[in-house]
Amino acid sequence: MITVGSLAPYLGGALAFSGVAVAASRRRELRIRWCTWAVGVPLVTGAFWLGNPGTAAVAVAVAVIAVQEYGGLMRLGRADRVMLAAAVAGIVLAAWLAPGQVLRAAAIGALAVAAVPLLAGDADRGLHRLAAGLLGLTWLSALAALVPLGASALALFVAVSVADIVAYFAGRRLGGPRLSPLSPAKRWSGTLAGAAAGLGALAVLSAFDWPMAVAVAVGGPAGDLLESMIKRGARAKDTGRWLPGSGGLLDRIDSLLVALAVLLVLR
Repeated sequence: MITVGSLAPYLGGALAFSGVAVAASRRRELRIRWCTWAVGVPLVTGAFWLGNPGTAAVAVAVAVIAVQEYGGLMRLGRADRVMLAAAVAGIVLAAWLAPGQVLRAAAIGALAVAAVPLLAGDADRGLHRLAAGLLGLTWLSALAALVPLGASALALFVAVSVADIVAYFAGRRLGGPRLSPLSPAKRWSGTLAGAAAGLGALAVLSAFDWPMAVAVAVGGPAGDLLESMIKRGARAKDTGRWLPGSGGLLDRIDSLLVALAVLLVLR
């Protein structure tokens, strides 16, 4: 059985090894990005160590930040963002406190998100606000899966991150056909190499099974493409600028969100 304790040495070792590699590269951008990971990984691991309460707290915090970034991309107003954040947070809390009521919480959240433009009588942008709100609710509610999955979600995050990193460097080096017009820089060669690396990470973490494998190999790249589609529609390069070396939080968890959804469906 996977536990946070069993994953902690691997996470610490990965941070140490990557720190040495980044220092050797002498690239300022990589050093900044590594420092961000060096702060974030221990905080998230510690929260998961506390069990469901800590995991739920991380999921709610991430949801609130992600909603603000998503709302900025979709040009949603304050009321839409507040209601969407409350709806996603409510689903996360239901996954912790009342697992049998998650679907009801999702339905209530959808109605609440839809009510904002309807009650405002927005004839000009109401349809856009409604569609953007429901898409955001569907996409970001995958964070609720962190609570029941626990350490498995942490292992999934590690594997997806490894896959993303390898896909980036392998795609640039190997070249070949593009993965999708949504993300011209991504190549099939990089995606396949990243998937292989992600599956290898699952094996090392003793977290390999077929649902996890499909979540990493298929869900991860799909999540990246989904965010690329949203950013292209918004004509934005990143979802934010506050995370040093990484843009926004959604830029770091886009692959994880769809991977979590895939894992929930398969399990």
